Amino acid sequence: MADYAAKGDELEKKAEKKLTGWGLFGSKYDDAADLFDKAANQFKLAKNWSRAATAYLRVADCHLKSDSKHEAATAYVEAANSYKKFSTQDAAQALNHAVNIYMELGRLNMAARYCKDLGDMYEQEQDLEKAMDFFDKAVDLFMSEEGTTSASQCKQRVAQIAAQLEDFAKATKILEDIARQQVNNNLLKYSAKGTLLNAGICQLCRGDPVAVSNALERYQDLDPTFSGTREYRLLTDLASSMDEGDVAKFTEAIREFDSMTRLDPWKTTLLLKAKKTIQEKDDLDEDLT
Repeated sequence: MADYAAKGDELEKKAEKKLTGWGLFGSKYDDAADLFDKAANQFKLAKNWSRAATAYLRVADCHLKSDSKHEAATAYVEAANSYKKFSTQDAAQALNHAVNIYMELGRLNMAARYCKDLGDMYEQEQDLEKAMDFFDKAVDLFMSEEGTTSASQCKQRVAQIAAQLEDFAKATKILEDIARQQVNNNLLKYSAKGTLLNAGICQLCRGDPVAVSNALERYQDLDPTFSGTREYRLLTDLASSMDEGDVAKFTEAIREFDSMTRLDPWKTTLLLKAKKTIQEKDDLDEDLT
């Protein structure tokens, strides 16, 4: 490890010397960038991620000075990969530089891809507002490049985060829009029932069983096959349980569905929230009697 770090130090010194010397037509920046890049590789071998990240930032700076923007963006991505080992905040900053350059160059698909990565990073850090912003940005960029599948995946993430932030109206609208697109796509139409289930769960969290019943009517119009699915029956039973204020019936409907189709943590969390609204209503009714 020490040998790799020493080699990295040596290459960095050579790069710095190149920058202080004379160079024609920006060649000193190209030469220095090559040396900084080699230094970064040595630091990675030494597992000195901080030095590697810093070296990649120097690579990016050299490329920007020689107007090699694509190479600069690549270096920022490499810096972000090293920063990820110890600092999400610094990784995000470096990756955002790459996104801005790719957008400037018109490489919108690349920019979209790294916006999605930024969304993932901020979601892992529980900075949900920033995560949602970057997933939203990724949607727009993917759509501009006709990347409908990737855009749909990012829309799903936006809806999930919106629900976590208790913006159930936004989450519901996004999920219903996605389901509408899925129904009209032969390859994706079988996914619509799961998306409509998610939309219905978001409706349940708003605590209005009438709104859920109205939504289920819309969903049948949107997808005539939906009424024959277990997802539809679950939502119908949950809406009925909520209308009756029957917590036991609500819980049993979930248990029965989960025994056949395992509910993921996102659905489970939201269903627990919906169940809580029934319990709170019961408590309020008891206080009033």
